[in-house]
Amino acid sequence: MGVIAAFAAAVALAASPQQFVASHQLPSGAFAESGGKPDVTLTAWGVLGLRAARVPADESYLHAHEADLQTATARALGALAESHPSEALLDRVAGDPVDGAVNAAAWKLLALAQARRPVPRTVVRFLLSHQTRSGGWGWGVGVAPDSNDTAAVVEALRAGGVTGRPIRRALAYLKTLQNRDGGFELSAGRGSDAQSTAWSIQAFIAARRSPGVAPFRYLARLRRSDGSLRYSVRYAVTPVWVTAQALPALARRAFPLR
Repeated sequence: MGVIAAFAAAVALAASPQQFVASHQLPSGAFAESGGKPDVTLTAWGVLGLRAARVPADESYLHAHEADLQTATARALGALAESHPSEALLDRVAGDPVDGAVNAAAWKLLALAQARRPVPRTVVRFLLSHQTRSGGWGWGVGVAPDSNDTAAVVEALRAGGVTGRPIRRALAYLKTLQNRDGGFELSAGRGSDAQSTAWSIQAFIAARRSPGVAPFRYLARLRRSDGSLRYSVRYAVTPVWVTAQALPALARRAFPLR
């Protein structure tokens, strides 16, 4: 077999990212890293990633363990991941206080918007009022901004009907975190990583702006033969979590999933 034919055969046999994530769902419906224990938060990410990639996923474990989602952010993530979250979970998400947690506010809006429940305007105003001078957001009030939380807030504000200058400023901030390799970094000087790149792609998609081809090429360089994505060029850690978080961007979909 020639070199070109051998390369083509290897590519054809390589697993896809969605196949990799799906292969780590246990018979119970839970997700776990290889050799790890079932984890409800990782399960939410696994289900959410597969749903974004339009791959059927067993949600039974997530439904049965909604009570194990202990924080406001985790509960909102669970509600966003499930195709039909329970009314009890949605009521809990709707009633969860923000208490200065920007990430909890963003996830709350995304979960409620996806369930087609009213989006609290007080939460929209809270997010708008805490956009930093750089244009980004951190995970909490007074915390330095980063790409992941900024992207989540962009998606949440877009779900709340926000357009214009706040979104443009946020995208401009994200662009400052894009490196020459095409990837995005969490914060300045950390170097590109898969999750920050995926989150940033989703922000541009939510804003109906093209992220360009460079970030997708960066993610493609991180893909391994088993379908998983490396965290970065240097590190390959928590592959189920990393790959699950990359699936929505690879499918060119933003939150909330509609």
